Amino acid sequence: MNHGYLSDGAEIYRRSFEIIRAESDLSAMPSEVAEVAVRMIHAAAQTDLPASLAWSDGFVAAARGALQAGAPILCDSQMVASGVIRSRLPADNEVICLLGTPEVAARAAERGTTKTAAAVELWLPRLDGALVAIGNAPTALFHLLEVVEETGVRPAAVVGIPVGFVGAAESKEALVANDLGLEYLVLRGRRGGSAITSAAVNALSRPGI
Repeated sequence: MNHGYLSDGAEIYRRSFEIIRAESDLSAMPSEVAEVAVRMIHAAAQTDLPASLAWSDGFVAAARGALQAGAPILCDSQMVASGVIRSRLPADNEVICLLGTPEVAARAAERGTTKTAAAVELWLPRLDGALVAIGNAPTALFHLLEVVEETGVRPAAVVGIPVGFVGAAESKEALVANDLGLEYLVLRGRRGGSAITSAAVNALSRPGI
């Protein structure tokens, strides 16, 4: 049976972004933010996504500058880390997820918190000037804000897109409202996840589709 579907990979790719740009309202955002938004829409197949995006004015420049300078990408989950396309990274940047390290479980139990939040503390030696990508755990984003406030150590930029029903929307609003000088990109509300977050990082890694 011939279903008549499009099978050319390059044409599927081209057509996908053509549809995204036709069906998405990108008019309210600068072109460099729109590049990132298009990648996120492609990952989620949600053309209404731009209406829920919020960003700081210096986010894209700070994130791309950090990557070009060789900064690491600190991820809250292995799923986010796995979605980062290494070949797009401009300086062979390290992609780090410490969730599986033995110290994390012990630290989480000691503090009565999640492992993703506990892992944030282990980022400290690499946090200054890094790009942070949080796509799963609201507790990681909340604790990142606490760590930055307590230590004064700041990442260059934060992709804060945790998904979920408990704390996800609130953690993103806390990032948007931060007075710590953090550059940020968030998808407001409950939506988020690994695919959208890593897509944003991939867009930041190299301009253009």
